[in-house]
Amino acid sequence: MAYLWATLTILTLLLSQTLQLFSMPANWVALGLVALWKWVYPASMDWSFVIALAVAAALAEVLEFGLQAWGAGRYGATGRGNLGGIVGAVAGAILGAPFFLGLGALAGALGGAYLGCLVMEMPGRSRQEAMHAAKGAFVGKALGFTVKIAVGAVIVVLSIPRIWP
Repeated sequence: MAYLWATLTILTLLLSQTLQLFSMPANWVALGLVALWKWVYPASMDWSFVIALAVAAALAEVLEFGLQAWGAGRYGATGRGNLGGIVGAVAGAILGAPFFLGLGALAGALGGAYLGCLVMEMPGRSRQEAMHAAKGAFVGKALGFTVKIAVGAVIVVLSIPRIWP
């Protein structure tokens, strides 16, 4: 019976990462599955492992927004433009979620980062400068997504051997 539960948990763990495409908390869902497995099968892993995964998931969240701000700043965005890019990315993900079977959240977050930064940079700057800064917000958001997905893959890969009996 343990093999059946392990198989189902691993499949669910793998499927949880598809939530990344919808800008949903895939790494936190994976962490919840691992913590649930630890609670049900205490000998399978230490709580320190689960805590390490939680730290990795939190770091991925910080890096996602930090890299967006870094990218925008590198392309010349001001603090106001950075804030606009972050707010725009969150709003874009929420507004884009109903489209393309939920995949619009990804496009919405990327587009929202660009538009949010652009709108906040336009007053007092040339259109060319504002568009350049907004491009940085877009590139940073894409890099942040990539890092977050990579951390999710690490969480899954490190968890599978501890779940499989």
